[in-house]
Amino acid sequence: MDILEEIVAHKRIEIEQQKTIVPPPSLYYNVEQMMADSTQPRRSMRESLAASASGIIAEFKRKSPSKGWIKEEGKPDVIPASYSQNGASAISILTDEKYFGGNLRYVRIARPTVTCPILRKDFIVDEYQLYQAKMIGADAVLLIAADLSQKECKTLAKKAHELGLETLLEVHSEAELEYVGDCIDMVGVNNRNLGTFHTDVANSYRLASLLPKDYLLVSESGISNPQTVRELRQAGFRGFLIGETFMKTPDPGAALKEFITQVTQ
Repeated sequence: MDILEEIVAHKRIEIEQQKTIVPPPSLYYNVEQMMADSTQPRRSMRESLAASASGIIAEFKRKSPSKGWIKEEGKPDVIPASYSQNGASAISILTDEKYFGGNLRYVRIARPTVTCPILRKDFIVDEYQLYQAKMIGADAVLLIAADLSQKECKTLAKKAHELGLETLLEVHSEAELEYVGDCIDMVGVNNRNLGTFHTDVANSYRLASLLPKDYLLVSESGISNPQTVRELRQAGFRGFLIGETFMKTPDPGAALKEFITQVTQ
């Protein structure tokens, strides 16, 4: 079993435990009530990235399975706010606790402190997680092709849209391009192999010419140089998910600001 299989197997157990605490009918009812409130703001991650000169999706990532703790003391009421104030086009917040040191609460805590869209980044395998994402204030969710069958991905993407959530489909190989379809708003190329954690930005360039031109394209993982972002923009990408590059610094928000300056100068 590789690390991705291990994570997804644990995720399914975790979701069933969460359902015993907050039963699905209760969660679904609360989300429906929230959605009936016409004052709920709409924040489009796709539109934000398309309109941005940098397209940086700054990630709040405290830990990773391959590197352990990156910033154990990182606070969800501080770093996402700093990202927002320093020019992030969107913010990705890890909500997986065991492997990434995240928590569902982090999105809820960060939401009032930021003005840009928030992506709930997790291993989404059950529609229950989509309702969770809506309830805590996320604007978009990540769907990982490697986690799902094409049928599961299509069903989850459709439900996400019904809940007013945008979808970022993550692919790593040519075969996974078949997952691109209805209710997918953005297509992300993960430069990190989720089975081995080997990272190579060349994967984005390799798949760029094969990706549909009418989707907003995002390059994920392994980006640490502003020049790489400029080159990827030339290749057609408009979103760039960056976490460790910022999180490993003393001040992630300041690191983001400097990075954007170098991208756009």
